[in-house]
Amino acid sequence: MNRSNDRPKTKRTSISAALNIVFAVIILVVIISFVISVNFVIKSERREYAVREAQMALTTLSNSLSSNISNYSELSRLIMIDDSLVTFLRADASTVDFGVINDARYGIMNILNVKEGVDCVLVFRNDMIMLATDRAAYAYESASMQTDLWKESIYEGKGRAVVGLNSYGVASRKDGLPVITIGRAIYDMYTQKRTGILLMNISSDVLSRILRQGSYHDVCLVGTNGEYLAGNKEYMKYYSADYAGNEILNRNVLTPGGNKLVSGCLVEGLPIVMLYVSAYGSESIPYGIIQVLIILMLVFMAVAGFAGAYVSRNITMPIMQLSGSMEKNKKSGELKKLDVEMPYSELNLLKGDYNDMIDHVNELIDTLVDKEKILRRAELRVLQEQIKPHFLYNSLETIGFLAFDAGADNVHEALETLGSFYRNFLSKGNRVITFGREVQIVRDYLSLQKLRYGDIIEDVYDIAPETEDFIVPKLILQPLVENSIYHGIRLKGEKGTIKIVSRLDDDILYVIVEDTGVGMSKEQIQKILSKDRNDRDEEKDSSFGLWGTIERIRMYCNDDDVVKISSEVGEYTSISFAIRSVPAVSGVEEDEEIV
Repeated sequence: MNRSNDRPKTKRTSISAALNIVFAVIILVVIISFVISVNFVIKSERREYAVREAQMALTTLSNSLSSNISNYSELSRLIMIDDSLVTFLRADASTVDFGVINDARYGIMNILNVKEGVDCVLVFRNDMIMLATDRAAYAYESASMQTDLWKESIYEGKGRAVVGLNSYGVASRKDGLPVITIGRAIYDMYTQKRTGILLMNISSDVLSRILRQGSYHDVCLVGTNGEYLAGNKEYMKYYSADYAGNEILNRNVLTPGGNKLVSGCLVEGLPIVMLYVSAYGSESIPYGIIQVLIILMLVFMAVAGFAGAYVSRNITMPIMQLSGSMEKNKKSGELKKLDVEMPYSELNLLKGDYNDMIDHVNELIDTLVDKEKILRRAELRVLQEQIKPHFLYNSLETIGFLAFDAGADNVHEALETLGSFYRNFLSKGNRVITFGREVQIVRDYLSLQKLRYGDIIEDVYDIAPETEDFIVPKLILQPLVENSIYHGIRLKGEKGTIKIVSRLDDDILYVIVEDTGVGMSKEQIQKILSKDRNDRDEEKDSSFGLWGTIERIRMYCNDDDVVKISSEVGEYTSISFAIRSVPAVSGVEEDEEIV
């Protein structure tokens, strides 16, 4: 009793505490969100700043590298038109001696005197007679020279400069230092026939000098083959083939000195990958945005505190009063309306909804009482109606006894079968019966049909014992069997077989009704299985029981695809369906013997 009296007070305390917890959680979430947001903004801004700085540096460096390589490309073009080199290329192989080669070499070296950084120039005639400005510094791959693979990209340039690495694999420096190679296909200016290939090797010192002049201390230049070219060699550990693309790729890496940004891309038109490593500095921290966020957080916390006090004073307490009135109403044991004044229209609306609910509940109680009376009267009527089938059974028993007494055994047997058929058919008015009883209905029905049609009908049953207690809608087999007789076997004009098969698998009853009648066309099957009743108009007269049974099975299983029909015209028709197990239905039992 004391616990019941304290209940409104407990509710009031719980709601207030819950509201306080809610507001405290909101404030905590706001603080955590603020910290996360500030951290995210700072990191994002620092990253964006580092990305912009890296993009600017890489763009500038790429332009510088391209410009320098372009100057060397122009120098290679001058070498191609040197008279002594042209004489070397045009000379017959039998006339090419040391003097011709030496003249061409000196002509090339005179042109190279105007430009530093050229490590070596190699010229190959079509017959692979070669000259080199610094032959002793290189080791040559004779096997590679004899193949055409290294020439393909140069030939595709059609005389334009094509930049590669390390003499395209036909020669390499003995000291192992990398070189940038400008390759050109040489064409005779008069005949326009290709006379040879020029390879100009540029020392990697040129790249180092460009980096020093631009103060690129945080840059590493790598060949597309993964070979170090120039710059900070320690950054080679960050290189991967992913950076060898035209778009700048940015990645965060964790170093002993903290997080750093590694940016890289391919120099346009050159086999050189630039790696730029930069640290996240404090230059880009948005202090103005952080100050605004702090002010907004403080304002929100103040508003949240005021809202919490207002809700507690003006909403929570009136709700507690309303709850107390409801509790008193419940203790009284009567469903009465509340008669308490509320300070706000919303709470008055809540009180009004409660009072409306009380009225509705009282109306429902009155309605249920009336329905219970009607149900009792209906049950009495059902009991009275059961007298009629009892009278039918007793009458059939009496006529059967008279027939048996008169020696009409066939008439007695027919009456016995008919009585069994109606006893199972009516099934005390139940809508569902066991599958075993449903099969018995079909057996009795076919026994009666055999009395009429003789031996033209043969029935075969393959009924699994475990399916006999399965609950199914009443009268789902007899209409299918009747359809098999009247629209299948009779129309064929010869003896036919009706076979019924049942199996139980995973609480699903699978049933097949098959006959050897005239069969059905695909159009007939489509109309019978159609969910649109308008499609069945032509079939209603001839297959009313069939499509009506299909519709009942669909409704029982709540599945439009539960029934399937397969047939071959002139051969057979097979109707199969599957029914999932449902909870046992009360009232489904065997009829008592009627006397």
